[in-house]
Amino acid sequence: MTIYPTTIRQTVQARFANGQVFEGPIGSPIEAFINAADLAVNGRIVAAIMNGKLRELSTPMMTDADLEPETTADSDGTRIYRRSLAFLMIAAAAEIFPGRIITIQHSMPFGGYYCERDDQKRLTDEELDQLRRRMRELVADKLPITQIKVPLQEALQLFIAAGDHEKADLFARRRKDYLTLYELNGVRDYFHGFMVPNTSYLDVFDLRHYSDGFILQFPRRQQPRVLQPFEDEPILARVFQEYDDWLSIIGVPNIAALNRVLGNGRTPEIILVAEALHQRQLTTIASEIARRRPQVKLVMISGPTSAGKTTFSKRLAIQLMAQGIQPVAIGMDNYFVNRDQTPRDENGDYDYESLEAVDVALFSQHLRQLLAGETIVQPIYNFHTGQRERGEELSIGSDHVILVEGIHGLNPRLVEGLPPESVYRVFISAFTQLNLDKHNRVPTTDTRLLRRIVRDAAHRGYTAADTIARWPSVRRGEKRYIFPNQNNADVFFNSALVYELAVLKKLAQPLLLQVEPGTPERVEANRLLAFLQWFDPMPNGSMKYIASDSIIREFIGGSILRDYEPWQQ
Repeated sequence: MTIYPTTIRQTVQARFANGQVFEGPIGSPIEAFINAADLAVNGRIVAAIMNGKLRELSTPMMTDADLEPETTADSDGTRIYRRSLAFLMIAAAAEIFPGRIITIQHSMPFGGYYCERDDQKRLTDEELDQLRRRMRELVADKLPITQIKVPLQEALQLFIAAGDHEKADLFARRRKDYLTLYELNGVRDYFHGFMVPNTSYLDVFDLRHYSDGFILQFPRRQQPRVLQPFEDEPILARVFQEYDDWLSIIGVPNIAALNRVLGNGRTPEIILVAEALHQRQLTTIASEIARRRPQVKLVMISGPTSAGKTTFSKRLAIQLMAQGIQPVAIGMDNYFVNRDQTPRDENGDYDYESLEAVDVALFSQHLRQLLAGETIVQPIYNFHTGQRERGEELSIGSDHVILVEGIHGLNPRLVEGLPPESVYRVFISAFTQLNLDKHNRVPTTDTRLLRRIVRDAAHRGYTAADTIARWPSVRRGEKRYIFPNQNNADVFFNSALVYELAVLKKLAQPLLLQVEPGTPERVEANRLLAFLQWFDPMPNGSMKYIASDSIIREFIGGSILRDYEPWQQ
């Protein structure tokens, strides 16, 4: 080994996982090294993991680093593309509709954001075409999207002058004396998260009329280079609109308003009213089932993970009992095929989320027998041995209704051959509509992920890193087996609670901070921590106002329904 003096190197090296190493001047942007590597990837590279941390392509490299591309086929890459595309639309709209603000309301399952003008005027065909053309012109011009630090008071005045009082209210309580904004073609705005370096990256999009607004359509992760066909979602759109109207009525249309409520003594009121909204939904559903009796004999309940299906099912059972209807539960998990017949996923692991993991023929046969007045012998799946075992006999009477809860609950194959009028279907999820501001939305999946992190740590012994690592697999299962069937539902139940992120913040933050730095899970933990910073925590002493049968209790603990099985009484 020879040690010798040398001069300070004026270059940096970028190392890639495939063994490639590139060298360039200190301060060269990550984008330059990515372009030089010419990596074969699925989708488009829009960011990079540099030494274990997510970074924009415009970030200058000041030291040697390991680089890993982040593409539009990855979760963070998808968010960066959509966020940047939203800014492109906002910048184009600022030229075409001066003095007007475009509000991003919620996402659409096929890939898009539903947007409206702040004056509630629907864009004409000509105006929408004009907006689309201007966006495409900005893409062709390859304009830079730059990050700038602005003194806080200057940023607040900018938002007020633009009529964006939500942002002004949110950042007025910011402790730092500056705010990081993004600038595109002279338009400055705040966005929660990273951006692509220039507009040329944003060439896959479209605009189309929908309801009173329009949809900004973007690619899905599964096919990151093409747009999915339009699918109307009238029930889902109605759920979002109803919740948005309700938030306006109680005076909590955004996070800044929620933080004010938490600080001015209205916390008990907001908790009680939010819980009352859930109770009203449950009462309406139970009443509708009762109205359709005796034709309805089977209630199928489905929804993604951490939607609150267990608590919802038990509360619905209680509501049905109050209507004089006796619920009987059938556990779909007991109909798993024996383990040696269970399909495997692409990684070779048992795929219990696949419909083929369920003995659909036996399950459907038992439903038909029960509805015909016959007695069945219920199976019991032994998760230790991987074998089905003999359970107890079951039969139902005229005052009974069967409740089935599971991820496949809305799959039509489960009820083939049954009279359509005998089945009532419920889809439950946390359809969050409390956004950061008019341009920064809160994804519904983030609420569910935080719920699961807290629950897994409290009741299942998993760390936040464990839960985050499993999340992509969970999401793939939802997209394959749950969401494609959601439109089969007779009714959607919105399990979101306007106050819940203030509750989850206290419990989730310490768990997220324990995630090992430099790991992929820490990248996601940092994103969630940055998102939670905008929520004030639930005031001390306010937890007592959360009902013991609240859906949030399923995740934070203290639920009176945890060991309650009303159908076994």
